[in-house]
Amino acid sequence: MAPKRKDPVYVLGVGMTKFIKPRGKVDYTELGFEAGIKAMLDAQVNYDDMDMGVACYCYGDSTCGQRVFYQFGTTSIPIWNVNNNCSTGSTGLYLGRQMIAGGQADAVLVVGFEKMFPGSLQSFFNDRANPTGTFGEMMKATRGVTNAPGAPQMFGNAGREYMEKYGAKMEDFAEIARVNHEHSKRNPYSQFQDEYTLEQVMKSTLIHEPITKLQCCPTSDGGAAAVLVSQAFLDARPHLKEQAVLIAGQALKTDDTSVFSRSAIDLMGYGMNKDAAKTALAEAGVSINEIKVVELHDCFSANEMIVIDALGLSEKGKAHELVRNGDITYGGKMVINPSGGLISKGHPLGATGIAQCAELVWHLRGWANNRLVKDTTAALQHNLGLGGAVVVAVYKRADGKPNAPVSSEEVGKRNGLGYNPAVEAKGFTRSQVDRVRSKRARSEWALQDTEKKVEARF
Repeated sequence: MAPKRKDPVYVLGVGMTKFIKPRGKVDYTELGFEAGIKAMLDAQVNYDDMDMGVACYCYGDSTCGQRVFYQFGTTSIPIWNVNNNCSTGSTGLYLGRQMIAGGQADAVLVVGFEKMFPGSLQSFFNDRANPTGTFGEMMKATRGVTNAPGAPQMFGNAGREYMEKYGAKMEDFAEIARVNHEHSKRNPYSQFQDEYTLEQVMKSTLIHEPITKLQCCPTSDGGAAAVLVSQAFLDARPHLKEQAVLIAGQALKTDDTSVFSRSAIDLMGYGMNKDAAKTALAEAGVSINEIKVVELHDCFSANEMIVIDALGLSEKGKAHELVRNGDITYGGKMVINPSGGLISKGHPLGATGIAQCAELVWHLRGWANNRLVKDTTAALQHNLGLGGAVVVAVYKRADGKPNAPVSSEEVGKRNGLGYNPAVEAKGFTRSQVDRVRSKRARSEWALQDTEKKVEARF
């Protein structure tokens, strides 16, 4: 067994772009640049402080990470390119944490970005085995195949099995989506910010029972970034300790032997979800009952249902009862996906996990004051990729205290930006960009006209 991690790792800064429809108008270079600049501004660091970089994306040629990072500076640091399906962003966070906890770095910049194609996810390499081909064959052998896109079929089948085993109804899945859409109204980065009634969700186009169109996450373009730092790095900047958030527990898991058990629920990673949550919570020394706010991978409403169960947020087989009782939103036992989740916020694969991290960091700081879950002491993140990999993380404030709301005016003073990035999606000035780009090894050639393009969008 590997030795247990000893050195603490903190999220010192986060930043993200607004998630948008994939219309090809914004390139990945701009998305990664905007997110990275915002994260470094938030952390009040310069790129010269970074020891390593992690680039997270699924759709793009090799070394897209270098193309993005060179805009910050050509400082010769190692840059890792990560692709782990839909859990790519959180896998990058996991890798960054391992580097710091293992003493290889004091500061790591993790940037996730994705420029996607409209419509359902497609495979681009048709001359070789599909990595999820065995999953598709199992679905064919157990539940058959319809004309619906593959992903909603697989997750929809898991929802059907949950209905058959535990008595969940179509309305329960629709309610999950209704809640997420309602939450998105308060997230300025969300791709969609429309509220729908339960009836509207249920009557939207049926994709694969029990999933309708408004219960599916959209493909998206977007970027998100985080600055991870060591205890020594934070100790050297005591004025920033109030905003630092501890990664108290974290686990990256792949599928166990249950995945091909012929259960549609197991096929969607139930076993690894359960194992990852147990491991991360144990490392953090936190009970699942202490968790008040969760960012959960709701690529489809059916996945949120089975993951609520797998993480232990409900008793086994009773996730739908939690939903019916109003216990996944404000006024209930916990708030799941205050950001609006993937269903409303969007799902640019490489950025998704880091955007989840940003949302929880803003909550624990008390900055997400228009959607805050007050008195939160620990927050949980879940990010799933079929094929498969899942990352579960538990976050705590560095001072161990519960969160409390901080006014946007006060946030603007503390961060020097003049506004609160948790509740306003704004751009940045050239002087701010100059503040965080490398002082000793910057290249205007690498930047090209990215900065002008980003400025033009605001």
